[in-house]
Amino acid sequence: MSEARLDALERLDRSRARAWILQIHYRWESEGARGTLAEALRATMATRRVSPRRLPYVRLVIGLLEQHLGQVDDALRSALDNWRLERLSAMDRGVLRVGATEILFVEDVPPKVAIQEAIRLAEAYGGDESPRFVNGVLDALYKGTAAR
Repeated sequence: MSEARLDALERLDRSRARAWILQIHYRWESEGARGTLAEALRATMATRRVSPRRLPYVRLVIGLLEQHLGQVDDALRSALDNWRLERLSAMDRGVLRVGATEILFVEDVPPKVAIQEAIRLAEAYGGDESPRFVNGVLDALYKGTAAR
């Protein structure tokens, strides 16, 4: 079912699932990106309670990000103008990876929804410039993939 057709509760669950995905990614990166994102998910779930309604989407996006991390990072690198992915804050990099994964690999999420949700994550967890930066990078990524 398309994100646009989800009811308000389902949209809220997906928004909150994205915040969990970002936290799991941050944990994984903070531990030196050792192990897998799936292991970081399991470790997070051992100490935190993720709503059962949100867990399927968390698992989906974590799995897609893990499976396609190289492609996601390559797409982001091509959309970054005068920035290196490795030099970004861990939080901005995580927000961009979540948004890019949704744009590239989650068919039922319209790209504009993925971008807007990433901007919301950047507003909540990033720095002052993060929302505008995330918007610019993901918009460039989307336009680059739409042109292909």
